Amino acid sequence: MDQLLNAFTTLIVTLDPPGMAPIFMGLTVGMTADQRRQVAFRGSVIAFGILAVFALFGAKVLGTLGISLGAFRIAGGLLLFWIAFEMIFERRQERKEKASEIAITKDHIHNVSVFPLALPLIAGPGAISATILIAGSMPGTLQRMELLVVIAVAIAILLGVMLIADRLSKLLGVTGRAIMTRLLGVLLAALSVQFVVDGVRSAFPVG
Repeated sequence: MDQLLNAFTTLIVTLDPPGMAPIFMGLTVGMTADQRRQVAFRGSVIAFGILAVFALFGAKVLGTLGISLGAFRIAGGLLLFWIAFEMIFERRQERKEKASEIAITKDHIHNVSVFPLALPLIAGPGAISATILIAGSMPGTLQRMELLVVIAVAIAILLGVMLIADRLSKLLGVTGRAIMTRLLGVLLAALSVQFVVDGVRSAFPVG
């Protein structure tokens, strides 16, 4: 039980539901409440699938592809930095202005659900690394199944937070959302740089 509790705590801290809520708001600007729910549910399911694969097969997946965790961290960091850039400088401004006139397509909803929500924001390098490390200490089949349940519960909590993100958006208002989006863009940029730094250190160890 202690092992499962530790695994749950590690995943919750890594997934960071409170921190994900405002980022989710920024990614779904211009979408209706129903479209946000679709993105949240689809992204959560995809993220669970990704983490489940790494929980069951661990480092073998990356090893088979010849990808190190360091390289994965660098790639994830670069992708996150691009999203942060868009959040800070409002590169999505044209879509935001036309959101009331042009319907957001299903393809767009599906794309946002996969990237950047499911990967790398939810099932990112940190969550994948944590999952692989936890799975390494739970080698038994029953233990791996228990780990899948723990992952599902953690993802469900994250989903719940994202589903109420629109209420927080209404509370903040237009000005509050603009400030929050830019602030989070800066924080996300810093986080992405940290991913790259950690990846470089891992890929090119000194000493």
